[in-house]
This record gives sequence, C-alpha cells and structure tokens, in this order.
Amino acid sequence: MDLHELKEQSVKEALGIEKSFGRILSFVDFANVNYWFEEDRYDAEGSVMLENEKLSISIENLKTFSDTFSTDTRFYYGHDSANPASLGFLSATKHVFGKNRVFTKPIQKVKHYLTEQEAGINTRTLQHDAKGDFIRIPKCNFDVEICVDAIRLVENYDTFCLFSSDADFVHLTRILKKGIKINVDSKKVIIPSKKIILVKGGYIHHSLHDVADLIISAQDIKKYIAIKKQKPGG
Repeated sequence: MDLHELKEQSVKEALGIEKSFGRILSFVDFANVNYWFEEDRYDAEGSVMLENEKLSISIENLKTFSDTFSTDTRFYYGHDSANPASLGFLSATKHVFGKNRVFTKPIQKVKHYLTEQEAGINTRTLQHDAKGDFIRIPKCNFDVEICVDAIRLVENYDTFCLFSSDADFVHLTRILKKGIKINVDSKKVIIPSKKIILVKGGYIHHSLHDVADLIISAQDIKKYIAIKKQKPGG
C-alpha cells in the first residue's frame, strides 16, 4: 500500500466509510455546501481566526476529499451569466471536476418584498414598485436534476452520497432505500436497495436523518475541504 492509498484508508476509517458501502456515487449540491463554514470563527486546526479572516470551500480540496471514497463525483451549481466572477468560478469547477461532471443553469433572481423588520437590516440593493420595497434574491436549486440523475444512474452505484442536508431529498432517498423496479425488454427488473451517505452542514430534518446509513458532519471534514481567506476589504 503506497502513501496515497494509506491516506485514503485513513480518511475512510475516520469517517466510518466501510467496504460494505461498495461503489459510491457522490452528488455535490454546492449552493448548500458553499456556506457551511460562513459563520465559523475557528479554523480547521481549532484556532480562533482574526476578524478579517474567514473559511472558504476549496473546490480542489473538495474534489480530492470526495475522490478518497467516491467512484465518481457530480457537481451542481448555478451561474450568473452577467457576473464575470460567477462565470470564472464555473470555468474553474469544470477544470477541477471535469466539464462532463459539472452541471449548471442560470440563476433566477426572485423578488422578495421586505417586512418592516427586514428593511432595517437589509444590505442588498433596494428596489421599489407599486407593492412596496423589494430586493432580488438569487435562486437556483438542482433538486430535480439530482433526483433524475440519481435514478437514471441507479445501476452504476451501491451507495448514494449527497453533499447537502436539504429535506427536499427525503423522497428520493426513501425510494433508493427500498429498491427500484424498472422495465428491461418488457421484463420487470428490481434494482437492489441503495445505502445512503449524507454529508451535511448544520441542522438536518429527522426524516432525512432516519433514512441515512451514515451521516458525516461538515465540521468533521473541515480540515480536508476548507481554506482560510481574507474577508473582502479585510
């Protein structure tokens, strides 16, 4: 066993990923993952960070981490075509994960009318129409795409690994746990039950918690995927 294999084994043992999980296909819902450490005041080594420092997800480290146990990793993230930084990030993810493993679509900006309390703490650009003051909130989720791909590729993995704690995936994970019936040449074929690994940030709904075979906390993998950066203007 070489040094790389030894490191992979060490990571899997630390996280509780056993051989029984078989082929693991990972789905990264990056809009969820991106803010895991947004409020953290301690770095990966447990030291208090300076006021002008923050933790950020390194996509290179995220890919390396996922590769330690995944046979393949699929990355889902929306882009803003009017924002050069967003397009630059998208290009970087394709370089790291592979252009055929990054799945994207334009971000939609949804109107949100502010309550009196929200108006007092709002930091976004304020707009106004006949209904009142509003801001535009970027929204772009990949629940449907991830669910469709998980079913479409169901024969390619033994364990479904989701980097997210979104309760919208409860129905999908329950179906995967039960096994899936498909028609092949007019015959019904049963795809065996899949195991479920959830890599999650904060709170996780009990219905999602109950279906998982293994739950990995973002805090337990901070040292593998996070890097320290200066805050804008810091």
